[in-house]
Amino acid sequence: MWRFTRGTGGLGRGCGGTFKEESLKANISIAPKTVNLSHVTNRVISTYNMRPCYRPLSLSSGLLPKWKYSDNGSNSRSFCSSRPEMDPIEVHKKKLTLWFSHIPKEEKQFGGYFTPETMHVEPLIMEKKPEERKGPLTTNFPKGFEWSESPSVSVEQLLEPIQNVGREKGLNVLLYGGVGTGKSTLVQRLVLDWCAGLTLTQFKLLVPFSCEDLSHLSKSTSLRDLVSRKYLHLKKIPMLSGESDQAKDVLFIFNGMEKMKLEFRISSTELCSDPNEAMSSGAVVVNLLRKYMLPEASILVTTRLSALDRIPPKYVTRYAQICGFRDPDRQREYFASRLLQQSGENPKTQEAQSPIDQLYLALQRDSQLKDACSSPSYCWLTCATLHLLHFTDAKAPICTLTGIYTSFMRLNFGGEVLDTGDGVPAVDNQNSLMLHVVRTVGKLAFDGINKKQSSFTEEELEQFVGGKTKTDEELRQLAVFRTDVLDFFLMPCVKSKRSEIYEKEKRYVFAVPTMQEYLAALYVVLGEDKTALERLSKEVTTIFGPVGEDVNTLINIFSKFIPLKIFTVFNLLKLFPSLFEKINSYRKSHIARNMAVEMFRTDDYLNEDVLDQLEQGLLGVHGPQPKERLDSQTFELYPIFKVGLLHYRNRDLLEQLGCSIKSTTVVQTTKTLKKQLAPDIVKRQPPEELMDLLVLLYEFQNPRLTAEVLLSIHRIKLSNVRLTPLKCFVLGSVLDCTPTKYCLEELDLSSCLLTDDLLEMLLPAFHHTHNLNLQFNRLGPESGMILRDLLLDLNCSIRSLQLCDNPLLESGAGYLLDALPGNQSLRQLSLIHTGMGNTGACKLAEKLSQHKGLEELNVAYNNIGDSAALTLVDACREHPSIHTVHLYLNPLSNKGKQALYARGLPLEKGGTGRRVKVLASVTEGSEISENWNPILSVIRQNALSWERERVREQLQIFLRDLEWGRRHAPSFWKKMRFRKVENGVRQTLKVLGHGDAADLPKGDQTK
Repeated sequence: MWRFTRGTGGLGRGCGGTFKEESLKANISIAPKTVNLSHVTNRVISTYNMRPCYRPLSLSSGLLPKWKYSDNGSNSRSFCSSRPEMDPIEVHKKKLTLWFSHIPKEEKQFGGYFTPETMHVEPLIMEKKPEERKGPLTTNFPKGFEWSESPSVSVEQLLEPIQNVGREKGLNVLLYGGVGTGKSTLVQRLVLDWCAGLTLTQFKLLVPFSCEDLSHLSKSTSLRDLVSRKYLHLKKIPMLSGESDQAKDVLFIFNGMEKMKLEFRISSTELCSDPNEAMSSGAVVVNLLRKYMLPEASILVTTRLSALDRIPPKYVTRYAQICGFRDPDRQREYFASRLLQQSGENPKTQEAQSPIDQLYLALQRDSQLKDACSSPSYCWLTCATLHLLHFTDAKAPICTLTGIYTSFMRLNFGGEVLDTGDGVPAVDNQNSLMLHVVRTVGKLAFDGINKKQSSFTEEELEQFVGGKTKTDEELRQLAVFRTDVLDFFLMPCVKSKRSEIYEKEKRYVFAVPTMQEYLAALYVVLGEDKTALERLSKEVTTIFGPVGEDVNTLINIFSKFIPLKIFTVFNLLKLFPSLFEKINSYRKSHIARNMAVEMFRTDDYLNEDVLDQLEQGLLGVHGPQPKERLDSQTFELYPIFKVGLLHYRNRDLLEQLGCSIKSTTVVQTTKTLKKQLAPDIVKRQPPEELMDLLVLLYEFQNPRLTAEVLLSIHRIKLSNVRLTPLKCFVLGSVLDCTPTKYCLEELDLSSCLLTDDLLEMLLPAFHHTHNLNLQFNRLGPESGMILRDLLLDLNCSIRSLQLCDNPLLESGAGYLLDALPGNQSLRQLSLIHTGMGNTGACKLAEKLSQHKGLEELNVAYNNIGDSAALTLVDACREHPSIHTVHLYLNPLSNKGKQALYARGLPLEKGGTGRRVKVLASVTEGSEISENWNPILSVIRQNALSWERERVREQLQIFLRDLEWGRRHAPSFWKKMRFRKVENGVRQTLKVLGHGDAADLPKGDQTK
């Protein structure tokens, strides 16, 4: 989206400087016998810095000045002819390139990877015949996109000469489309390509204007003054003089014509052909379109659908409709140009390609999403959401989901007010367009959430959007709103075969389902959801408040002379303002109470966290489909949006849109929210709901509130929650708000699909943890270095580190073990099935003597042989505090197992004399190990994730040991005990054959 900055000619935020070129620092001075040009010199130098175009000085050969070059090093500022003045057209191109290359800050928040060259994808443009264009405005509801057989064209083809229109008369091309279809972006790209010489080369001069900027001009001005006001370097360009046919090489672009009031009646706008005649900006545009002024010039006008008929058809040479991205190929090209831009030749390109492929499949499968993404604006929103979900970078600026949706609104409706349809804003109600959207479409969304519905009938649209309209002006305003805005938010529902059975009437849905939750949240936070009592209290306060003060003053005067008790009745007038304040305060507290209730609903049938639900809404569900409920709908983003809208950045953007959120609402909501997020409520939540709470705190961006809530939480268990870059960043950011001394008792991140990159993003969270569970993830050798640096940190407080089932291998385990000499906080270390091997076990035995705090080691299932196992156990028995070593599921021989239990150093040989509990098998010779139950419990928990053949082989070894022990047991009770343990092992073997985790026996069943 681009607009001219008023009075400067800049776009968007404007240009921060002027075009720079080589200075006049040549060592040149004028000889004494030259022509006296002193009266010209100052004038030329002063105007040269402003870079207008002047005709070269014409002198006869006899009067040509002779220049004397000075080598004395002095920098003379006299007239210089060593370099000719730059062509004003070239200056114009360079300045246009600077202005139109500006990237909005909404794009920069995604890491600054995008440029106008990489962002642009050519939209679909279809040429229309005059009779095919959209007719007069009606009050019909959204009909969606109606496909036609009109040919697809480019802007270059639209501006090609027509046979029946001579070259001496320029073309008037009217390009129209709905909100967010890409009109402004197309103009931006068109200007940049012309400046680079890539398109529209038949035009030597291109002059773009923003109609919004022109509509604010109050003084009369001529065409040439208007051009020079916006582009000073074109002040005396001969193409705009009106002489001969020089204007045939000029193309004017008027973007956003719906912002101007154009009167084509001669009684309102007189005919004028003089480009130097001062008149209103609207009159200048009208005479250009009439071809009465500069008839040879061509004109490209962009406008919305509601303003299509403001230009009479006789003044339009060609009509064309911009339709956005109707085909999936354009949509895929758009997503690929953005999401793959940051990866380049990086090895992560394949990882970045995955969500694009999933989205492409979703577009083919889900026609509702396909219709939504036909609008480039919704493509931007979808791309921004996917970028947030999959490509969040800890080094990039903080970005929230609420911030993306608020930026989306600012890009499409920033600074717009209600329009009556004739280009004149509705000043009498002083409402911004966005505020009107909230009061109509937002109210519809809010009612749908309360009723658990996401589709609406025409009667419901008429009730909430139509309202009570009576006058012609109100009907006209409603027609403009429905044409330009309602079509942008709502579209006809694409019925599935299943839904057609239950629904026979036509229904409408939001283009993006999440938009319903955002608008409903905005409707509530702005205080538009007032009850009848609240509305009555406010009206009474407005009426009786000021009146009460005046009447009360008079009554106090009269009561001194007429002491009647009846005058005390008028004191009731003072109650209404205070009563309204109490009701209003209760409503603000009610917002926070509803947030907590909606966040932790027990009847939500979807078990995924809110970010996974958001991703599934975009990319679809891959794998087993969840059971759908026709009578239930979840809106878990709704409370999160309500919290996110209270952040000061979002409030600042909404203030620009004319939607003001009062500070009292923020204070009262925050105060009540602290009470609602009580520790007993948070502790009972499953991992998915706990993740939602962290997202809510992140969206709020309130460090003080976040710290107060987390101080009451001692354990965060996110087991089986699929952690993405965004979730890791959320977890790290939220825990980073807590005081330095705060530590979680447990942080469970097992089975979260963590990788090396994600682990690095979680480092801020690990600094606040005592017991860190990272089991069953995808942590490779590089994670060993990350964990090593974590353990060597002076602020590290980790006591227990569990890394079961992570492919660290020997190198990764070696990196990790290098941290033992410098760390004194670790007490328990679990390296089950990490591939450390004999080398890792020997290195662990070597490092143990340099760490005096370890108490328990678990190196089971690591392919450790007898020699390495004995070396490790000897080192553990020499250690002052280690009491347990896990070595089961390693290829240990019977002789090696016996040596592990019997081996020990006596006191007279310098040993400690203490025995270490070694868990290597369920038996110890002819006895059952007292630790058989923990061994089987660990195997049962991991049996289906480990290599089945290897586990089955080890279990069969256990069976042979148990059978041998049972045969040699001296008593009947010992035989029965062997039999029970043996049955437990057989059940585990049976489950391994069937592969059903639900049939695994529990740890206490064989006790």
